[in-house]
Amino acid sequence: MPETSPAHLSISPSHRELLDQVLDKWSLAVLSELCDSPKRFNELRRAITDVSQKSLTNTLRRLERNGVVDRHVLSSRPVAIRYEITPLGKSMRAPIDELLSWAATNMSEINRARDQFDETLDNTPAPGSI
Repeated sequence: MPETSPAHLSISPSHRELLDQVLDKWSLAVLSELCDSPKRFNELRRAITDVSQKSLTNTLRRLERNGVVDRHVLSSRPVAIRYEITPLGKSMRAPIDELLSWAATNMSEINRARDQFDETLDNTPAPGSI
């Protein structure tokens, strides 16, 4: 049986593409909103204040393509679109919550490492300046 410890995990290009598409900042914000209830496009746009119309449209298309969001055309005048998280999308909540919990638990250590790195970088001469 192959080893599955983190040291032996490899991320294939298709896995990397999926993670890039469902774990970016807008996708996480959309999924968070849709976990509460289905929403129309403009409801999502109002709830996620910093997202542009183009970014939201692209994010919803990626999430729909990956099977984590469903798009429903409502027979209203004017025609409206409602987005809803799928069971597959809901199954992402536990691992995402775990990752967010890890980040919260380790944020002070991460900030120390960032500060140390930035300090070292600030004290390093620029290439060609010696």
